[in-house]
Amino acid sequence: MDQLESTHREEAKPVPGFSVVFAPHRVDLSGKGKSIFLAGSIDEGKAVDWQTSITQKLSNLPVTILNPRRPDWDSSWEEDIAFEPFREQVEWEQDMLQAADVIALYFAPASKAPISLLELGLFARTGKMVVACPPGYWKRGNVQIVCERLKVELVDSIDKLVQSVERKVRSLLVAAP
Repeated sequence: MDQLESTHREEAKPVPGFSVVFAPHRVDLSGKGKSIFLAGSIDEGKAVDWQTSITQKLSNLPVTILNPRRPDWDSSWEEDIAFEPFREQVEWEQDMLQAADVIALYFAPASKAPISLLELGLFARTGKMVVACPPGYWKRGNVQIVCERLKVELVDSIDKLVQSVERKVRSLLVAAP
């Protein structure tokens, strides 16, 4: 099982302007500052809840975190366009990925994460993605090549992902009018 690394700083206290939105709740991001979508491994039993950890570590930024992990998810749901709860989840993810200013994408080594690979392909050219793909992920070589070709920042740990996302958000905040 992949272990989350701990940073050597005190746990951040949320700052004004920090918020978290979980799927499938809709939010109008206009006028809310910058946003970060937490894409990546969610597979039950194969990926730890890295989203909670990274959310806590990013709570020192005035951002909206878009978290697709939802407590009411039912893995028995039919993955079909006609099954409304499933469709609602996928459409929320696609809409929020499109709307986000930064996409933090994590590939857990024990996870296959086929949807995360799809999201990498869909959003790698946007310039808003940072990817963490630790050694051990089954398609790490493919991820490395795509990131290199499309100039997507690639790191190998959760801690480095947090640092890269912080840097990216801070540069966007400075550049904002």
